[in-house]
Amino acid sequence: MLIASFNINGVRARLPRLLEWLGERRPAVACLQEIKTQDDAFPADEFAAIGYHAVWHGQKGFNGVAILVDGAAPTDVVRGLPGDPEDVQARLIEAEVNGVHIVNIYLPNGNPQPGPKFDYKLAWMARLRARMTQLLATERPVVVLGDYNVIPNDSDTFSVRAMTNDALMQPESRDAYSRLLADGWTDAIGTLNPRGGVWTFWDYQAGAWQRDHGFRIDHLLLSPQAADRLQAAGVDKDYRGREKASDHAPVWVELA
Repeated sequence: MLIASFNINGVRARLPRLLEWLGERRPAVACLQEIKTQDDAFPADEFAAIGYHAVWHGQKGFNGVAILVDGAAPTDVVRGLPGDPEDVQARLIEAEVNGVHIVNIYLPNGNPQPGPKFDYKLAWMARLRARMTQLLATERPVVVLGDYNVIPNDSDTFSVRAMTNDALMQPESRDAYSRLLADGWTDAIGTLNPRGGVWTFWDYQAGAWQRDHGFRIDHLLLSPQAADRLQAAGVDKDYRGREKASDHAPVWVELA
């Protein structure tokens, strides 16, 4: 079962690249972040035409998440992260797919820090941990994947010095992420690449792609029951180099 995550950076702007990737890789589940569209403008018909059922949680102009499932409609769909009724940002969607609970997230960036955006990031991560603790208690296969906007380790960036003041690499961000792993979640790509050096994001600026100046912020966290089925995980790096690509590459995990 191939489960993938792709921060698409505008689903309508990148639709040709997204359809191309879906056609070539054919994941069973594809989770999208930063769809950047309202619910009524989401191009569900385009995905249906190639056999994917879609559920989504949109927002005008920014944020937004979606889950695409090959051949069957997902069930038990949940939209929005619980814990703060005043938070209306579209950053989480959950669904059941073939016995696996999928949680697709777009975690806040947090820049500039310090400040209210960084405070929101940390509060959101605390709420996410509470939700993930609930899911661990079900003792079922769960995958929490997406753009975490956290660089977990120094080996997950091309330059520690360049990212030192960024919210993605602050001690508080890393600590919140490490607490998730300590609760019992497995970082699929990190586990299979313990030396690091695997990037999922390359900025559009300063020739970052051409110079391979990237970092790893897109993660796939597995519950123990999902981790027992882990066969492979990786990054579809080549798609970042195609014309009018997203600044992220797709990441994926294969479960038995």
